[in-house]
Amino acid sequence: MKYWLLVVVAAVFEVGWVIGLKHAAAPLEWGGTVIAIIVSFGILIYASGVLPVGTVYAVFVGLGTFGTVIGDMVLFGSPVEPLKILFIFTLLAGVIMLKLATPDGNGKESEQ
Repeated sequence: MKYWLLVVVAAVFEVGWVIGLKHAAAPLEWGGTVIAIIVSFGILIYASGVLPVGTVYAVFVGLGTFGTVIGDMVLFGSPVEPLKILFIFTLLAGVIMLKLATPDGNGKESEQ
């Protein structure tokens, strides 16, 4: 379970760097964006060493997409459209179902 939590943390950092790529203007903001990229992919690579890579990447990208769209609406006033909300929650439901349908890995997780 801890490795899946790490995937969620990596997705949170992904949201940060994706938003940073769009909105960063000052050197400090760009520095934060670069740090978020490094942390996000570092955690993703670490978790992929134990969990199924394909599922990890799908969950990572799905959560990142969900967070980026919601963050853009909440933080930057992107239009809130009912169809967009419906599809983003459909994506999130698919990610959750994919995670639930996938074994936790090759047994390393239960040893730690």
